[in-house]
Amino acid sequence: MVSRKNEVNIMVKNSVDVIFGGLSYWIFGYAFSFGTDPGTNWFCGIGMFFTDSDDIENMGWIFAKFVFQASFATTATTIVSGAMAERTKLESYCLVSLFNTLIYCFPAHWVWAEEGIFFQMGAIDIAGAGAVHLVGGITGLIATIMLKPRRGRFDGSRSAEMSNPTNAILGMFMLWWGWLGFNCGSTFGISGGKWKLATRAAVTTLTASIGGGVTGIIGSRIVKPMGRKFDISFLNNGVLGGLVAITSLCALARPWEGLLIGTVGGLLAIFSPWAIEKMKIDDPVGVVGVHAVAAVWGLLSAGIFAEPDTIEAFNDRRGLIYGGGFELLGIQLLMSVTIIVWTALSSYLLLYIVDKSVGLRCSVEHEILGADIVEHGINNTTQEERKNISREFASLGLPEPFDKSGNYINADSKHKFPLAFPITTYCYGKRTSVFTVTGRRPSERTPSIDEPDGVTVARIHKNLQNEGATNLACIAD
Repeated sequence: MVSRKNEVNIMVKNSVDVIFGGLSYWIFGYAFSFGTDPGTNWFCGIGMFFTDSDDIENMGWIFAKFVFQASFATTATTIVSGAMAERTKLESYCLVSLFNTLIYCFPAHWVWAEEGIFFQMGAIDIAGAGAVHLVGGITGLIATIMLKPRRGRFDGSRSAEMSNPTNAILGMFMLWWGWLGFNCGSTFGISGGKWKLATRAAVTTLTASIGGGVTGIIGSRIVKPMGRKFDISFLNNGVLGGLVAITSLCALARPWEGLLIGTVGGLLAIFSPWAIEKMKIDDPVGVVGVHAVAAVWGLLSAGIFAEPDTIEAFNDRRGLIYGGGFELLGIQLLMSVTIIVWTALSSYLLLYIVDKSVGLRCSVEHEILGADIVEHGINNTTQEERKNISREFASLGLPEPFDKSGNYINADSKHKFPLAFPITTYCYGKRTSVFTVTGRRPSERTPSIDEPDGVTVARIHKNLQNEGATNLACIAD
């Protein structure tokens, strides 16, 4: 769970994923994934660096594929940001985002490029359970192990409560409907029979998410019969785990298979965090369970439920329950293990280089204060939160971080970051044809202004919008 003092920073890091991850994917990511120049082999593509095209016949296809695949590449990095939350320096994360494309682009080639080794073996990963989610989940696991837990995470001094459940559910809805675009769009067209496969992908995506959601709700009710009966994290992770699981077989599965695959995926996503916590691994938003564990199940499920595709020939193999034996299941298992090993080794190397060069983890002081204040100058802390921060600073022998008005004092620059919403109190009302406005703001003497009846209070202070109050009133914000 991410605390309120880091919410803005998390959103900034998601933007960084598109900015820096998109840049590197344009420079070399697409080339290593889908380049077709001489030298292209089973491991990587060659060509199309700094992606561009003058080929009038193929330009539309190249650019459309680039945009779609760039969204996959940046998604793989965005997954990592959740695992690194609340203790990673932004400048370090920018470097991770820039070079994480190197971790993603090679598995993408293996799975989706015609020359790729797993493509040639007949492996199935329609919309990126392996190339996107497994890569992101394993990178997140390595990152959170290297960063070590957040301060107080396992000693009982830090609350594990979700800071804003409403925003968490809204975010889940956005991902939910975005998943329909990813899974349906992974048929790469609507011509011929592709539109039929896209509609099947939509149905199975929905049934899988339903299965995962049901698992999350029932699982929470069973595990937490007292107090909070329906835990929001169970609901969110159940739905998302179901969506990740169906990603591999979305266009080829039957609706009932999607429901079953999603149910198991949701089950893995909501209970994996318990095992992760037992190992004292701090995974703030459940990245490992949702994206890594559920993705492995999704890849293996293709080896169980796949049938030959008679519409567009996306697959010609049968899964285990349809008489195909263990061949396809073995291929899917080999692909899963290969991606895990590649991702673990390459992500460790990348994070190690970043850590030794500029440092990954922020200072203790910055972690206590929160990245919103330190890295963005946004002080939206409440009075109670400031007291807790001051108490932690005092326990470490550090100076008081706030002035009497609640402004953060930057010890390095002596600059004050004021509260995002200054504590102000205004009183106004009509008294014998005199309109009185009193404002109290930090570091200012309390002014008292008398104005005639009917004055627009907004003219005195923009925060007050009132065309002449009739009764004495006070507003505090």
